[in-house]
Amino acid sequence: MNWLAPVDAYCERTGPDYWSEPVNAVTNLAFLIAALVLWRRLRGPEMAMGRALAAVLFVIGIGSWLFHTHANRLTGLMDVLPILGFILLYIFAATRDYFGARPWVAALVTAGFIPYAAASVPLFSMIRGFGSSASYAPVALLILIYAALLRRTGILIVSLSFRTLDQPLCGVPPFGTHFL
Repeated sequence: MNWLAPVDAYCERTGPDYWSEPVNAVTNLAFLIAALVLWRRLRGPEMAMGRALAAVLFVIGIGSWLFHTHANRLTGLMDVLPILGFILLYIFAATRDYFGARPWVAALVTAGFIPYAAASVPLFSMIRGFGSSASYAPVALLILIYAALLRRTGILIVSLSFRTLDQPLCGVPPFGTHFL
């Protein structure tokens, strides 16, 4: 396999030259800026996972820049491997922090993403129009599953917030906030 063989995967690409995907390349600055902003805001030992996610986000920006300026199989790996790393870190953190799972349970759920993706990507590939984005569809589905599972928790948090604000805001809205 020739790792340096040119890859033409996006409409914008006009050829194998360095600046053949200028918009895709430049938009990767957003990843770098977001990562730097987050890194500066995440202070203290309790923010270690957030800093790890910010660091991987920065690497995603670099890897994607490399792919969109030097589109070949090697830079393609430099593009997708950091994204996979981010996904796995996020699944671990979300499972541990949102569901209160023990770290070993969060690690098992995270490890389960690989067979889940391996089984579902071919299914998404059969759906017309997904194209190369079929490999990201399992992530979107997983986000929807997590959102559905956390829905009650989110509603409970909002409900408790309005209940808590009822007395401090008494009289500001005529009926208080408890009913909300």
